Amino acid sequence: MLRAYEGYFEKGRFYPVGASIDIQGRRRVILTVLDDPPREKSDTWAELDKIVSGMDAKPRFEDFPRCQLKRELIDFEEA
Repeated sequence: MLRAYEGYFEKGRFYPVGASIDIQGRRRVILTVLDDPPREKSDTWAELDKIVSGMDAKPRFEDFPRCQLKRELIDFEEA
């Protein structure tokens, strides 16, 4: 099985972005070092804010049919 994890490498350590990595035992790995600088999480949120602020209407869950949450949604605006 082949799995890929995104993250950054600094001072001899790998820091994953997003989910933590669970690797049991000794494993053979391939490390690919990219030339582009790591993206900060704040950049991602800034990009999302630009997208949402440029929309004419507020996004709805129905607009994203591939979103299968498998549980009832919480609507914080109804509180």
